[in-house]
Amino acid sequence: MTDNKLIGVSRRGLLGAFAATALVAAPTYSNAFGLLKGAGDIRRIRMYSGRTGEAVDTIYWIEGEYIPEVVKEINYFMRDWRSNDVTSIDVRTIDIMAAAHRLMDVSEPYMLLSGYRCPKTNAMLRSKSKGVAKNSLHMKGQAADLRLQSRSVGQMAKAAAACSAGGVGKYSRSNFVHMDCGPVRSWGG
Repeated sequence: MTDNKLIGVSRRGLLGAFAATALVAAPTYSNAFGLLKGAGDIRRIRMYSGRTGEAVDTIYWIEGEYIPEVVKEINYFMRDWRSNDVTSIDVRTIDIMAAAHRLMDVSEPYMLLSGYRCPKTNAMLRSKSKGVAKNSLHMKGQAADLRLQSRSVGQMAKAAAACSAGGVGKYSRSNFVHMDCGPVRSWGG
């Protein structure tokens, strides 16, 4: 893993330099696939995990192309931290998260509370809380639970809902927003 991180850092540095140039030189297409307002020519995701102490701040999509090595790094970052199981995170979920973040115009990274959950973890959480779905999209790598200190749950949910690309759940008591790439719907308060 150490070798991959060294490669990822140098690749990210190169991509960052390219991104800075592209932002100045290229027009933006704010609705690249007709579903993500504010996504643009370059898509960046910023997150950290209080559980693992890890962080990711990376450009994962440039000019209509996902960067496979970076998406693989995001998959690992969003793994089930309890079991260390990794799955492919649906890039539509990453796109929704990135577009919502951009719409909120914040530099603060998301705090990732939950990304992928293996079935065993989901069953354990379900036994402790009524708010955990039996067939959760977390188990398919299609959902994330996120928090920002600088934005309210309502502000985060509004930005995610503006993408009109998936489910948005507001969990005000627990101070997080669920974003997924499933059917467009919203819930919570």
